[in-house]
Amino acid sequence: MATEVLLPKIGFSMNEGTLAEWLVADGGQAVEGQPLFALESDKSTNEVDSPATGTLRIIAQIGEVYEVGTVLGVIE
Repeated sequence: MATEVLLPKIGFSMNEGTLAEWLVADGGQAVEGQPLFALESDKSTNEVDSPATGTLRIIAQIGEVYEVGTVLGVIE
């Protein structure tokens, strides 16, 4: 069963964020609880942990701004 990788809300007023870096390559092995991508918000850059273990399929591109809740990738 696939798990969607969503852009999380980090901070009370956050509505969007910039995908700074994927820490696991497309087709690579994501491990639940391990850093998956870096997210830039207005005030900081945060590493976001993987919600599941499996093969990562990237949808979102680095450097783009996405709204909270956007599907960035899928872990199968």
